[in-house]
Amino acid sequence: MAVTFDHTRIRVSNLEESIDWYYKTCGFQVLKRTEKSPSGNQLAHLQIPGSAHKLELTHSPDYELKVSEDLVHTCIRVDDIFAYCEMLEGLDLPIDLWPSNWRERFVEGKKMAFITDPDGYEVEILEH
Repeated sequence: MAVTFDHTRIRVSNLEESIDWYYKTCGFQVLKRTEKSPSGNQLAHLQIPGSAHKLELTHSPDYELKVSEDLVHTCIRVDDIFAYCEMLEGLDLPIDLWPSNWRERFVEGKKMAFITDPDGYEVEILEH
């Protein structure tokens, strides 16, 4: 019996804004959209080309979004974190890291940074 990890689902307040953000920052592409699921939700299934894991964005028009503190973060892996963070700076996205100058932090050997999506979910950027 084979078992694989398929997707993570997060609820978003604005589906279009979230699709655009995940595309610009992480390269996610839309695989499938559902304008109205049986439960009344709008869905978008996203995936980074070459990755098996998917991200499902769910917008529920009649639901007040509350970002759970229990979901700590999702993570993407990049091959050049310096170039990636410079690209994010070019998009005027704040990079969350302590100390705030990520260039200093990386010299110490820790090659990770965090960004926050429009609803407050953290995305870790990791270089392996």
